Amino acid sequence: MVSKRRKQTNIIMCSWSQNHILLIFFFYSFLLYNSFLCYSAEDTITLKSLLRDEIKDSLVSAGEVFELGFFTPNGSYDSRRYIGIWYYKSNPHTVVWVANRDNPLSGTGGVFAISDDGNLKVMDKSGQTYWSTKIPSSTQMNRVVKLMDSGNLVLSNIDPEDNSMSVLWQSFENPTDTFLPGMMLSEDLVLTSWTSYGDPGSGNFTFQQDQEKTNQVIILKRSVKYWNSGVSGRFISLNEMPPAMLYLLSNFTSKTVRNDSIPYLTASLYKNTRLVMSVSGQIQYLRWDSQMISSPIWAEPRDKCSVYNACGNFGSCNSKNNLVCKCLPGFKPISPENWKTGDYSGGCVRRTTTCQNNSEIDTFLDLKMMKVGNPDSQFNAKTEEECKVECLNNCQCQAYLFEEAEMSHGSSACWIWSEELNNLQEEYATGRNLHVRVAVTDIELTARSCEVCGTNLIPYPLSIDPKCGDPLYYSFHCNNSNGQVSFETNSGTFRVTSINPNTQSFFIRLEDLDNCKDSFSEKFLKLNQSLPFTMMRGCNANLGNFSSDMISKHGVEVEIAWKQPLEPPCSSPVDCENWPNSACNTAQDGKNRCLCNKKFKWDNLNMKCRGNGYNKTIRRGKMNFALIIIIILITIAVVITLSSTIIYICCWRRKLVKRQGSRGSYDKNGVLQ
Repeated sequence: MVSKRRKQTNIIMCSWSQNHILLIFFFYSFLLYNSFLCYSAEDTITLKSLLRDEIKDSLVSAGEVFELGFFTPNGSYDSRRYIGIWYYKSNPHTVVWVANRDNPLSGTGGVFAISDDGNLKVMDKSGQTYWSTKIPSSTQMNRVVKLMDSGNLVLSNIDPEDNSMSVLWQSFENPTDTFLPGMMLSEDLVLTSWTSYGDPGSGNFTFQQDQEKTNQVIILKRSVKYWNSGVSGRFISLNEMPPAMLYLLSNFTSKTVRNDSIPYLTASLYKNTRLVMSVSGQIQYLRWDSQMISSPIWAEPRDKCSVYNACGNFGSCNSKNNLVCKCLPGFKPISPENWKTGDYSGGCVRRTTTCQNNSEIDTFLDLKMMKVGNPDSQFNAKTEEECKVECLNNCQCQAYLFEEAEMSHGSSACWIWSEELNNLQEEYATGRNLHVRVAVTDIELTARSCEVCGTNLIPYPLSIDPKCGDPLYYSFHCNNSNGQVSFETNSGTFRVTSINPNTQSFFIRLEDLDNCKDSFSEKFLKLNQSLPFTMMRGCNANLGNFSSDMISKHGVEVEIAWKQPLEPPCSSPVDCENWPNSACNTAQDGKNRCLCNKKFKWDNLNMKCRGNGYNKTIRRGKMNFALIIIIILITIAVVITLSSTIIYICCWRRKLVKRQGSRGSYDKNGVLQ
C-alpha cells in the first residue's frame, strides 16, 4: 500500500515537473521572441511608432554602424536641437546628416515620426513642423523608415498585397555636408558646408558637379567659383581629383586606368570613409578608424594657390611662399589697402597702358613654369618669333604662349590671351613658359637695372649679374629654369620670396623654422657686415596654407633692407651717358663713379642727379610750410585774444548794469522813507 502511494506520488511529481519545464520553456521562448522583435525594431519607425527627444529615443542600424537621434552640436551651449545621423558610439558625435539643419527645435520637446500624410517629419509637442520629406501623400499608406548600416535613412512604402517595398525618399539623395560610400554624385546632388563647427545650418561652400564641364566637380563660395577639379580643352587637360575619389563619387562604377601608382580599386577599400564639405571650404576625404577617430587622407583645395584665381587677375600665386600673392612686374594692386589685409581677390592692374600706337614701347615678361587659365584664341605660327610679332601687332593681346610641334602633339601652336590673365600660379610642376605683355618703362627703371627674373622685378642697385646693378649688391642669383631668385649670405643661400622697391627691402625664406623669434639668431642667419644689407624686424610665419591637419608647412620669411646706393660705377664716360648730368670720375672711395656735375647733387632715393633748383624747391617748400604753421599759430592767438576781450567787456557791462540797478533801488527807498 505504501509502495503504491509512493508510486502515485512519483507519477504526480514527474507530471508536474514536465508541465513546469514546458511552461518555463514557452515563457523564455516568448521573452526571447519579444526581445528579438524589440531589437529588430531599433532601426525602424512605423506609422505606429515615433522617436521622442524627452526620453532620448534613437535608431541604431542593424550592424551598429550608425545611430539616428536628437542632438545639440558639439561646442554649442544653447538649447538648439536637431535630428541627425552619426557614427554609433562616437563621442562627441561625428555627424554625417542633419534633417532640420536650418530650422532647429528649441528645447527637448521634439518628435520624429511618420505623419498622417505619410511624410517623415520633425515636429514639436504642439505639432508644428520643423522639417519634412515633402513627398506626395497616398490613400493606401503602409510606410516605414529604416536606418541602414550604410548610413542611409530610407522611407519606403510596403505593398499590402505582395509585401514588396518601394523607396519613396532617402537621405543619400538629400545630403547635407557629407558624402558616404553608396551615394552617387549626380547633377542634382549638392554638399553644403555647415555655417560653423557648432552650427549645422547651410554655410557658404557647396560641392557639386560642374554643369559647364563634363566629368568635373566644383566648389562654390556662395555663387562664386572657389575651386574646380580641373581644366579640359586643347590647351590643357587637368584633373585634380584622384581616380580613387572619382571611383567613390561614381558609386564604384567608373573605370580607372591601372598602373603602378593606382591600386586595384574595390568598394571594400572605402569602408568607414566619407567626403565632407568643410566649413573652411575644403572637400576632405576622411577615414573613421577603430579608435573612433577621423583620420584625414586627402583634401582640396590643398593650399591657397589651389583656390581658383586666388590672387585675382594678373596676380601670381606661389604656394611655397608664406605671403603667396604678388602682382606681376609692371602691375600694381587695384586695391592696395585690401592687398595689405590679405584680400587679393581684386587682383592687379597695369602701371602703364600698353600698345600706345607704338609697339616698340612694349616688351614681354618671360615667365617659367606657369599655370594659367585657358587662352582666348589660337594662331597658326611656325616659330616663336612669329607668335610674338602677332601678339605685338594686336593691341588686345595680353600674353602669348608658343609650343613646338612635339609638345602640342601635332603642329606647332601659338596661344593668344586677349582678356585679363587669371588663375596664375608660378613654379607649377606641369606649368609652361608664358610671355606677358608689359610697358618697357615699367620694368627697366634705370639704365643699369637687371632683367626681370620670372615674376621678380630686380630694382637697381640689386644685382644678379656683374653686368647690371651695383657690384656691391651682387649677392643675388636668378634661376632661369624656374624664374626664382636666391640671396647668398655667410649662412648659405636662401630663397627670395618678394622684393619691394618702395620700402627698399626683400624677404628671404628660412626653412625648418616654426617661429620668427629663432630667425633673428645668427645661428640661422648671419649677414656679411661689409655688404649694404641689414636685417629688419619684419617676419612672416606660415601664412601660405590652410590650417588643416593634412597640411603642415614649416619655415619663416624674414625681411632684409638694402642701404641707399652711391653714384653708379663706371669704367668709361660711355657708362654715364644714361645717367644725365653726370661724368665718370674718381669718387672718395677710390672707385670710378658717375659723379654729378656742378650745380647737381646725387639723389640716392630716386637714383638720379638733381639740380640745385630741386634743393631750393625743397627748401622753399619747407619754408612755405613753416610760414603756414606760423600764420596759423598767430591767427589762433589773435582769435583767443579777441574772444577774451569780448567776454571781459560783456562781463564788465553786466556788473555795471547791476550796480546802477542797486543804486536806483536805494534812492527809491530813501524817498519813500
